[in-house]
Amino acid sequence: MRTGEPLPAVGQVLAALATGLWRWDNTAGLVMLDAEAARLVGLPAEPVTLTEAGIRSRFHPVDWNEIGGIVQLAAAEGTLAEARLRIMDDQGRVIRTVRSRSKPVIDPATGEYELIGTLQEVTEPPPGAAARTPITGDWRRSREAFLLDAGRALAEARSTAEVLRVAAGLAMPGFSPDGLAVFGVEGDRLTIIGNHGHQPGDENPFSHMSLSTDYPAAEVVRTGRAVYLSSPENYKSRYPTAWPLAQHFGRQSWAFLPLTVAGRTMGAWMAAFTYPVAFTPDERSVLTTVARMLAQALSRAGITESERELTDGLQRSMLPTLGPRIPGMSVAARYVPTGGGLQVGGDWYDMIPLPNDRFALVMGDVQGHDVRAAGLMGQLRIALRAYASEGHRPDAVLSRASRFLHGMTYGDPGAADLRFATCLYVEVDPTTGILDIARAGHPDPAIRMTDGTVLTRPTAGGLPLGIDPDADYPTTRITLEPGETLLLCTDGLIETGGHDMETGWKRIRAILEQHEGDLEQLADALVQAVHGPSSHHTTGPLADRREDDIAVLLLCREGEGCGCGDSIAVRPRIRRTMLSVAQAEPERVAAARRHLRELLHDWSCQDQVDSAVLLLSEMLTNVLVHTDSDALLLAEVRGEPGARRMRVEVTDTSDDLPHKRRPGELASSGRGLMLIELLAEVWGVDPRGEGKSIWFELYESSADESSAGDESTEGDESTAGDESTAGDESTAGAE
Repeated sequence: MRTGEPLPAVGQVLAALATGLWRWDNTAGLVMLDAEAARLVGLPAEPVTLTEAGIRSRFHPVDWNEIGGIVQLAAAEGTLAEARLRIMDDQGRVIRTVRSRSKPVIDPATGEYELIGTLQEVTEPPPGAAARTPITGDWRRSREAFLLDAGRALAEARSTAEVLRVAAGLAMPGFSPDGLAVFGVEGDRLTIIGNHGHQPGDENPFSHMSLSTDYPAAEVVRTGRAVYLSSPENYKSRYPTAWPLAQHFGRQSWAFLPLTVAGRTMGAWMAAFTYPVAFTPDERSVLTTVARMLAQALSRAGITESERELTDGLQRSMLPTLGPRIPGMSVAARYVPTGGGLQVGGDWYDMIPLPNDRFALVMGDVQGHDVRAAGLMGQLRIALRAYASEGHRPDAVLSRASRFLHGMTYGDPGAADLRFATCLYVEVDPTTGILDIARAGHPDPAIRMTDGTVLTRPTAGGLPLGIDPDADYPTTRITLEPGETLLLCTDGLIETGGHDMETGWKRIRAILEQHEGDLEQLADALVQAVHGPSSHHTTGPLADRREDDIAVLLLCREGEGCGCGDSIAVRPRIRRTMLSVAQAEPERVAAARRHLRELLHDWSCQDQVDSAVLLLSEMLTNVLVHTDSDALLLAEVRGEPGARRMRVEVTDTSDDLPHKRRPGELASSGRGLMLIELLAEVWGVDPRGEGKSIWFELYESSADESSAGDESTEGDESTAGDESTAGDESTAGAE
């Protein structure tokens, strides 16, 4: 071009550069191409106007679907929209790849946009480009977004396996490896921490390779500098000894980068590609940044796993193992500690062999969820085992344990970390099913009966261990009938998930009543319902579950309807419970009322339940007020739902029989037998050799019928006590 001559037309210049012009009017739905743009999309080299459907047929469907997002991003950021698009022929084959650069102009009122841009053929498309992530928008913005997402994902990975999964799923902008390997160092040898994109056994030649070997990863670890191999020829010329090991994988480019933490090279990361990669400065920058984040993530995961292994070993050393099988009984337990990152806590359970073929079950909770709590738990557990093995009764075992813990925590006047512990100690006679229970501030045990009904068993108790060295721990005796299951747990099982003791217990009761599996499956169901499926599953009768701070222990006495075998059999239609109320424990009258309500939880008529609870309260109060003996409650439900019979009986050792009175309107007592006669279907008083029992029955099928006193004469026959000379034993409104 001579000086002073006019510049050539823009179209001529672009045509000389094999660059076409196009304009997309989204409102009209038309795309206008000049001659060069038409040629690039596979049409005759002449200007043409196409519909959206017409231009869409020229592009690969995947690339076309990405255009909308690219345009919206460019419009929002005020930048150019850039995309790599594959051109298809009429047979659906890719004939070329073009780069599109355009400036979107969006109408703010309608949201419609117009694009004016260029198409230019990518003269040397990388092999396999169709399978790679296309460059969308500005490459640097894509890189920044990728690094942000990769950093977040790697920071959230909590184990080495999770870090490797995240690394394998990283899709780098414009170039993504299909083979990954992470090398570690043990002494003077390389190890394979993990790999992706290889067949099992492919890593064998590279495992335990000496750091002096002529292999890229070994050199990276030795020098701390990255190695980039852009072609097989480059690999073969630099590492002829190692090339035969890498040749059969069929890769075209490799990047080996150091994994460096705090200035120390802890390993190497290999990214392998099935197509040639030039490893431009931008690409090397992305790989280097990912390697640094990967090293930090692996370092964090390694520290976490080491701490977990240490604390898991600590907890396992403190937990018992089940001895020989107990004839006639089965035991299952779960322990799930927590304590932040250390995963330790103060909850524990134990099973202790005792003299005379008995054994003891212990459930406890040291205050706190830290290393201090775990240490105290271990010492207290050893002390309890020692006291129990000496043959002491449950009350004496807890008294000695309380004195022991008080001396450890409160004995030092300068101690700032004072702790106490709750505990439930159960001595079991497997032959008779008798349980002697002593409780130190711990939640009461529960029993699932043979028909699936679950009752909490109120037990006498004392202060938590360690508070008062002279505290007393009274013993409660109950009998575990054949087919029944005893549940001991810490409050973590009940109160997890925002529940209090009441609502949490309702949730646990529903699980116990509805479960149909064996004892081990029931233990799993209790833990999983509260904490989800366990990620640390081990088999065996005392397997660990480590997700939250709870301890669960189940004891089943084998019999019809129990969960000790493969599955729960057909449950018998009978449930029975007993509860004692001592003269010195009038507050247990309220516990007895709650106990009866739990027994009748599925009774169809709530009015009958209220009547039964009222009559029970009257009967127990009569014994406490008018005799010097303790009262024994026996409650029983028989039959099929909808046609069941409820029988409630209270026994005492007094020989004085009750009799009815006719109290005036202002009298505060004397209406007990009148209420029984009015509300009960059938009732009676049975003298015994020593003492008596007063009982009543209610029938579920007659809930809406008239008083049972009109239907049966048995109530009339039981009024012989009216002529008794004993004092008035019937009081109303005892509560």
